[in-house]
Amino acid sequence: MENLKARVDELADLMEHFHLSQAEVSGQNWRIAFRKRALVKAAPASEGAQTSEETEDTQADSSPQTPASPAVPLGTPVSSPMTGIFYTSSSPSAPPFVKEGETVNAGQVVGLIEAMKVFNEIVAPNSGRVTQVIATSGQIVNPGDPLLYIG
Repeated sequence: MENLKARVDELADLMEHFHLSQAEVSGQNWRIAFRKRALVKAAPASEGAQTSEETEDTQADSSPQTPASPAVPLGTPVSSPMTGIFYTSSSPSAPPFVKEGETVNAGQVVGLIEAMKVFNEIVAPNSGRVTQVIATSGQIVNPGDPLLYIG
């Protein structure tokens, strides 16, 4: 595949420019697809600490309240350092490097990211228990995307 990084960057730029939530580009024997995740907004620190403007806005909005957002995972995020394809194991038939609930040591390999036909090891920044695995094997990830959390 010719210049994967350029294709990935081009697709990401187009998504940003046109405010798309998903996009795909393909050629002969290859395909790149992106899908943005919904951002979860943090709740205000104190309900009683609203300004008068915020109170007026709240009172003027008679729409039903949205359900509470899901709990934020606890622990240290292990984030992607680059754009590429995330893999949870060294091969499709191999067991995953880590699973939720397992204990990991600092420096232990927790995944791989393929970028420009090079497999880059992703290591645990600290020791602890894997509290949540976010990324799935084969998923395209970008710099800063959380892959998993270690508590």
